[in-house]
Amino acid sequence: MNKPTLTLHNTRTNQTEEFHPRDPKKVGVYTCGPTVYAYPHIGNMRAYIFADTLRRVLEFMKFPVQHVMNITDVGHLTDDADDGQDKLEVGAKKEGLTVWQVAEKYTKFFFEETASLNIKKPHVVCKATDYIAEQISMVEALEKNGFTYVTSDGVYFDTAKFPRYADFARLDVKGLEAGSRIEMGEKRNKTDFALWKFSQPEDKRAMEWDAPWGRGFPGWHIECSAMASHFLGKQFDIHTGGVDHIPIHHTNEIAQSECATGCSPFANVWMHSEFLILDDGAKKMSKSLGNIITVRELAQEGIPPLAFRYLCLTTHYRKQLQFSKEGLKAALRAYERLNHLREKLTESAKPVAASGFQKRAQEYAEKLLQAMATDLNTAQVLANLWLMLDDENVSDGEKLTLIDQHNEILGLSGESQWTAAEIPAEVTQLMSDRTKYRTEKNWAMADKVRDRLAELGYEVADSPNGPVAQKIVLK
Repeated sequence: MNKPTLTLHNTRTNQTEEFHPRDPKKVGVYTCGPTVYAYPHIGNMRAYIFADTLRRVLEFMKFPVQHVMNITDVGHLTDDADDGQDKLEVGAKKEGLTVWQVAEKYTKFFFEETASLNIKKPHVVCKATDYIAEQISMVEALEKNGFTYVTSDGVYFDTAKFPRYADFARLDVKGLEAGSRIEMGEKRNKTDFALWKFSQPEDKRAMEWDAPWGRGFPGWHIECSAMASHFLGKQFDIHTGGVDHIPIHHTNEIAQSECATGCSPFANVWMHSEFLILDDGAKKMSKSLGNIITVRELAQEGIPPLAFRYLCLTTHYRKQLQFSKEGLKAALRAYERLNHLREKLTESAKPVAASGFQKRAQEYAEKLLQAMATDLNTAQVLANLWLMLDDENVSDGEKLTLIDQHNEILGLSGESQWTAAEIPAEVTQLMSDRTKYRTEKNWAMADKVRDRLAELGYEVADSPNGPVAQKIVLK
């Protein structure tokens, strides 16, 4: 099979381009990770499913990936324009915990959620609080190069000294200066941002460190620049995040990184996933709006986490995903049908090695890779998958292998988590009874058990590991 050329949409150039790594021996990928002050929601998870899909495609195409992701456990203020309180400090006061306990609690929850979605853990996970020295060193480099100034509340980056500041997000800086209501304070320019914030006595902060400019804590943006450079070098291949990062966080990352090191571009390719939009079409899902749903909550309602992943894959990562009950029902049915077909195929055939594919199966394998190599077109991959499963010219053994190939690259293989823990003992016993009756071909009793399960609010669903009881939802 011929290896297609990987093309990726680059926010930096606003073009879909052929991907060529800086170093064939290491493809550096940096993902903006969570701020661990609250529960991550399914909108957040869409961005991490996208980053995981990118990694899977790179690895499937034999690129040697080094994936780095940060954990923001300090410095992210309630207002992205450097105003307000630190989100971790706010969370700690709200929950009656220490900031360290809050960070640990939500970091643990985050990785439980990502594991349930079959998202691979990055090769490097780095916490901002573990790399304070590196962040201070980068601010010192910026100071030495003449890009900083000091106010009464911190050290700021002077965006007027970086002429390309507006280029990445295509910002209308003049319009911003004329019309924005951003409080200037002692800022020279409205787009200037904090590199280091001074602790104020009245704040009684739990997280603060000594620095050449005074005791305080790093700004939100500096952590990603410092840690990405530390692990991947002054320049690397791919930087990912959500579209909400483009105008502020990623714009600031580029400015401070390139001015500190003198190297441009900071990352060759910048990739961004779009929002998950609620079914009224009017609002994105966000913690600030208070309209969040977690993967675990979906699981407790009987929706396997991988069914939500399937839903995300039905829409291209650069398009908004409208979340609705109808869309979730359709994704759940498709996910269950895929598992059911795979189970049936294992009863009638054994996997056929890809090297032994006949022409038709080989064509589907090539379509899979071509679609994924075309800016991660997961929707096209799924369409090809269903065409293949309906094609009588593909043998059952070939279909089984192709399903597994698709599941691996789409991240749909593996078991769902949590749902089983919610199933009452009576339901578990009824499932055991049903299996026994079916083995004995006592269909009448098996049907009675099914009806009793329905009365209790459960139905029988297929999984890669056999029938399971699943709560009836979205009826």
